[in-house]
Amino acid sequence: MKKIITGITAILIFIGCTKEKLSDRLLPEPDKNEHLISENALKINKNKNTIRERFSPPEGYEWIEEKPGSFGHFIENFKLKPYGSQILKYDGVPISTQHLHEAIFDIDTGNKDLQQCADAAIRMRAEYLYKSKKYNEIKFHFTSGDLLSWNDYKNGTRALVNGNSVSFRKTAAFDDSYNSFRNYLDLIFNYAGTISLNKETKPVMRNSDLKTGDILITPGSPGHIVFISGACQNQKGERLFLLSEGFTPAQSVHMLSNPFNPYFTPWYELDVNAAETKTARYFFKPANFRSF
Repeated sequence: MKKIITGITAILIFIGCTKEKLSDRLLPEPDKNEHLISENALKINKNKNTIRERFSPPEGYEWIEEKPGSFGHFIENFKLKPYGSQILKYDGVPISTQHLHEAIFDIDTGNKDLQQCADAAIRMRAEYLYKSKKYNEIKFHFTSGDLLSWNDYKNGTRALVNGNSVSFRKTAAFDDSYNSFRNYLDLIFNYAGTISLNKETKPVMRNSDLKTGDILITPGSPGHIVFISGACQNQKGERLFLLSEGFTPAQSVHMLSNPFNPYFTPWYELDVNAAETKTARYFFKPANFRSF
């Protein structure tokens, strides 16, 4: 099977989020207000090691219950690194900005500059499906539109890129090990991105439908993604959300603080109809919420 990629699309495949730093949607660092955040932030149970256990909702709000076995339940109960852990790049070096996150997911970044913004959301989704043994659902499109599933990859199918064309051939032996799965994901990270992920997800049209596991995305090059990693609600039905992301260069998957509201950090108000949504390191204009 062989499909031709346009020259522009071929470039997009390789760019991914690599030019994120050039985007005018990147927020300048807020004033150094770490002291405000630490003094006014809601209670954080620093000795706990999951999002749901570590972060208490604001007064009057309660965690929205996620069904066991769901993607949302998987994210909210994913193991975190010890509180205060730094964001590390793929080469093990800490990034310069360490005051805009509240948690680090205990998941590897790999040793190459691959697992960036869209890839962090893909990684969490793929890990959920893998651990749930929903192998038939593990499949992602390249930016070119070509689809490669985990089932095909573990059976030996590989992507061959030649100029502006992509073809798939069986060139390897069967291997369904976790190491093979990680190699599959690295291949996806190399050729997928915000554009492809936007196309293979569904729009969320109502605030009441927003849930843990949904993404907020600007497709493009540059583009960016954050994913909802927790949700709470008050008696009026008003909701607040936790947001997490990967970034460029490839670095630890982390949960963001909210520097725009240090009294509510790390919770965010979200609106699917908002003209603009500011997050700690990027703003989305307009809002574009989508669901797997």
